[in-house]
Amino acid sequence: MRGAWHDDRVTSEPHRNSGSGTDGTPPVSSIPLTDDRNGNGSVGGQSIGDLVKDASSHVSTLVRAEIELARAEITSEVKKGLKGSVFFIAALTVLMFSLFYLFFALAELLYDIGLYRSAAFGIVFLLMLLTAGLLAFLGWRKVRKIRAPQRTISSMKETAAALKPRGSAEHSELPDQAEVNRLTGGPTSR
Repeated sequence: MRGAWHDDRVTSEPHRNSGSGTDGTPPVSSIPLTDDRNGNGSVGGQSIGDLVKDASSHVSTLVRAEIELARAEITSEVKKGLKGSVFFIAALTVLMFSLFYLFFALAELLYDIGLYRSAAFGIVFLLMLLTAGLLAFLGWRKVRKIRAPQRTISSMKETAAALKPRGSAEHSELPDQAEVNRLTGGPTSR
């Protein structure tokens, strides 16, 4: 076996100990990043084709892990949103159905106490609006806790930075096409 790179699901150390993320998200697989070189630091006898194959395999695994992380974070945020929407549904239920008979009876009670009938029904209507407003406020408090998937965003930024070219100074050390053809046994210009 050449190196320790593999595509097996491995849970990162913080998640292995707690069973879930520190912010309530489920554990997400991480990629074990180890060096595929021999003990002396050289790329022992690998062809450029093998190196390209390994690099593309590593990038593929990295992208899959990024997608899994995004899915886990977004799922967690959607669940928070659904929990908050329950309060909105309750508010709409109270507003639409209004517990008609109870509120009607309350208005009649106020009328019997001595208020004008229109004033009694107006007071009951305001009470219904306050109840709906309170439930909507509770739903809003739950929904505003939804956050952007910060771990995914930072991980994607790190990946993008790692895949960007480093600059022209480093590229000058790369072999030209003739050297690559000579090393790989590819077409030569004769």
